[in-house]
Amino acid sequence: MKLFRLVSALCVAITLGAATASADSARDIEPAVQGIFGLLPADAVTEHVLPTPDGPLPYRATAGTIELHGTDGKVSAKVFYTAYIRADGARRPLTFAFNGGPGAASAYLHLGLAGPRVVDFGANGDDGAAARLVDNPESWLRFTDLVFIDPVGTGWSRAAGDGNEFYGIRQDAEAMAKVISLYVQRSGRLDVPKYLLGESYGGFRAAKVARALKDSQGMLVSGVIMVSPMIEARLIFRDSDDPLGAALQFPSIVAARLEREKAFDVKSVAEAETFAMGDYLVSLAGPAPDGPEGAAFYDKVARLTGIDRRLVERARGFLGDILSKTPDGEIASPYDAALTAPDPYPETPSARADDPVLDGYTRAYGSFFASYARRELNYPCEMTYSLLSLDVNRRWDWKEGRSGSRGDAEASSDIRELLATLPGFRLMVMHGYGDILTPYGASRYVLDHLPPTLAEGRTVLTIYRGGHMFYTRPDSRHGAFGDARAFYARAAGTE
Repeated sequence: MKLFRLVSALCVAITLGAATASADSARDIEPAVQGIFGLLPADAVTEHVLPTPDGPLPYRATAGTIELHGTDGKVSAKVFYTAYIRADGARRPLTFAFNGGPGAASAYLHLGLAGPRVVDFGANGDDGAAARLVDNPESWLRFTDLVFIDPVGTGWSRAAGDGNEFYGIRQDAEAMAKVISLYVQRSGRLDVPKYLLGESYGGFRAAKVARALKDSQGMLVSGVIMVSPMIEARLIFRDSDDPLGAALQFPSIVAARLEREKAFDVKSVAEAETFAMGDYLVSLAGPAPDGPEGAAFYDKVARLTGIDRRLVERARGFLGDILSKTPDGEIASPYDAALTAPDPYPETPSARADDPVLDGYTRAYGSFFASYARRELNYPCEMTYSLLSLDVNRRWDWKEGRSGSRGDAEASSDIRELLATLPGFRLMVMHGYGDILTPYGASRYVLDHLPPTLAEGRTVLTIYRGGHMFYTRPDSRHGAFGDARAFYARAAGTE
């Protein structure tokens, strides 16, 4: 899920052949690798009932792995997944969910948003000490069957080798498309609508996987739901003096300040949006403001954002490099700038502490999932569940086409192609107001610049209070559930 520090790695391409689980394939694995794969239990199937406002919902859960094979026929990876299927066998939509990073496991979306069990972080969604696993009456299982997938190198998914053949934009998309195709074939679900749900880099990944499914697997998806996505990397990993990127981030900075002051108001955020794409963008793109006009500009930026006016003027209104510390000297998280933590290094001018969201309470998703799998899914895996793999992240290959730069990565072209070639395809993008890592303004810009003939009535942007993982807040999770259910109903023509 998470877009944490990304570094290019060696690109090693591989074509993945068809795979089936068998004892013969296990004998093809080298002894050391067999030892690693041997830590994975056999697939487990359990029966459950989810209490919902519509009444009890019986469902079947499967925790297991899918094998991928290389061109030599040997097992190249085992990919862990958890599937939830309504017990009555109804032919419902099937949604495949994954997170991003690269290097993040699916436990975030699984136990945070869509699965039948959810980690409750308290009324404000940020209390790690109060965390507990509870039923999720707003599980997306109410309107779609679900399959959560951990990409290779995350969760309990492991490669037979060093994993380089999976750690890259194209390689990853092809591998995920293969896993999805194999699951669909085995489960006999070719005839149901299929959706992809991805968070952060996983939103970017979802567009790539949708095209890979179409082009290499002959499988068409009905829609993609992106949660806090990176769509255009140039708008996220931008230069600190890029006027457009700064303007697209500005409303999220204001929203976070309003949340910190317990004064959040949608109208105030809308006014910040107007200022950001007007006077603010024009001022940043031109010469440095000076005189009375410049003073008024810096005063307004400081007032709206809560950042010290002297710092704002020193930075010429570009805020990216002065966001890490609040005026009170605390650390603000880019994942949710409304959340702060004491600064363990107050003597340094910039933040050098762990992130209070990514390295704080959300880390609980990993241990909660491992316990949940053992106790409720009957999947007692003795392997460490890798919630966030820095190794995968460091080694990621950003080469795509002629570009090898992370900043050139984009999924807009994939979205355009999907909308153009699949008349039934729909796109939903969800964001939190206070996320300044992947701000909602960047996604709005991408959607606003799609050809109207493609986008009209087929794309939607929804925004909730909270940050990158807005779903830790019960009210925002509730809003996302209602919007997603409506999205599926519109696609099916049943709204």
